[in-house]
Amino acid sequence: MQLSSLLFLLIFFILFWPLYRWHRSRASLAPAVFAGLTLGVLFGGLLQVARGWGVVPAELLPWISMVGDSYVNLLHLLVMPLVLISILAAVVKVSHTQALGKISVSVLAVLLGTTAIAALIGVAMALLFDLSAAGLVEGAREAARVEVLNERIGRVTGLSLPEILTSFVPKNIFFDLSGARDTSVIAVVIFAVLLGVAALAVRREFPQEGAEIERFVHVAQVWVMKLVRLIMAFTPYGVMALVAGLIAKSSWADILNLFNFVVASFAAIALMFLVHGLLLLVNGISPLRYFSKVWPVLVFAFSSRSSAATIPLNVETQVEALRNSPAIANFSASFGATIGQNGCAGIYPAMLAVMVALPMGVDVLDPVWLATLVAVVVISSFGIAGVGGGATFAALVVLPAMGLPVTIAALLISVEPLIDMARTALNVNGAMTAGTLTQRWLGREVPGPEIIEG
Repeated sequence: MQLSSLLFLLIFFILFWPLYRWHRSRASLAPAVFAGLTLGVLFGGLLQVARGWGVVPAELLPWISMVGDSYVNLLHLLVMPLVLISILAAVVKVSHTQALGKISVSVLAVLLGTTAIAALIGVAMALLFDLSAAGLVEGAREAARVEVLNERIGRVTGLSLPEILTSFVPKNIFFDLSGARDTSVIAVVIFAVLLGVAALAVRREFPQEGAEIERFVHVAQVWVMKLVRLIMAFTPYGVMALVAGLIAKSSWADILNLFNFVVASFAAIALMFLVHGLLLLVNGISPLRYFSKVWPVLVFAFSSRSSAATIPLNVETQVEALRNSPAIANFSASFGATIGQNGCAGIYPAMLAVMVALPMGVDVLDPVWLATLVAVVVISSFGIAGVGGGATFAALVVLPAMGLPVTIAALLISVEPLIDMARTALNVNGAMTAGTLTQRWLGREVPGPEIIEG
């Protein structure tokens, strides 16, 4: 490693010290997360400038990624134990199982309804910005991506809705606890619900044994939540490393080349955030107070590009800050990581469908075609992987279902990471919005802490 690169690496690790001091002096995690974000942007921008000074960012990025990726790995480690124990604890504490069905229906209704709205906004933005697949250039990197997509499309094309729903049902719980499938999170949720319902039956028939089960689940939940808070303490440093790496790797030439698509995507995402805020406002919840409490979660989702990795922070924020019931928080966070993702499964495939359809002479404003697109988008939003790349998976389902080629998904690869960050933040916010609205609607049946008042 060159001496100049070694110096910059030393600066990167030295920056952890003021961040640590700032973190220790604040009771809340939010200011430290913002500080980490700011330091990450500044250091990443400095690396971009340092290219002209002979510094080779490629020598530093593996070390920066080591910090960010290690933190994300720890969060992935938390996902399955947290989902299993939290859902199990929520079911055991519910006095009647009918409430679980109402929670599930309410959360899914919000997730899928907002995904349909997101698809329409994606279509509108594609038309407003006059986006089209015509004229997009395929380079060596894009050509390689096409080959990868052609291999992946063979695994997803032809999946029917019954097959997708069947994939949610766990066959080997140890396999799903390892996160081996895209739908493993939902499979673990189903297993936890069944295990909890069985515990309720035991409590009715054998009160003493039922009390022991409830005590065991409570101890396990306390233990897991202590682990969650332990790992959450590393959030500011993980965010700093993730953002610094992203800024340092960004190619401004590629962004300018696809500037219209980037702007249209961010405009669509911003509109969906407004839709979420409007839904909260209509239901008597202050959007300003809501966003003031959830923004640290959105910052991490933006940095990590992983809805699944954000589940622990999502659940904790819903319970501690938004005052949602633990049952509702866990269901909405878990479902939202793989179902009805507004950004990845709603906006993105709808925009791509319009961009491909227009050069083919398709009337994208035809009510039948538009309704079909929205329906396909909503159905395909089941089981979207909650990690970076989920949007591509959604496109591989939607485009062939509409009779359109998938090549365009490869032609946008150069700006995908940047847009995917904002899409992931939108996905996570959709899950938290679904949980908050469900708490508002079912608060009396699923008691929890007092909800945010408008």
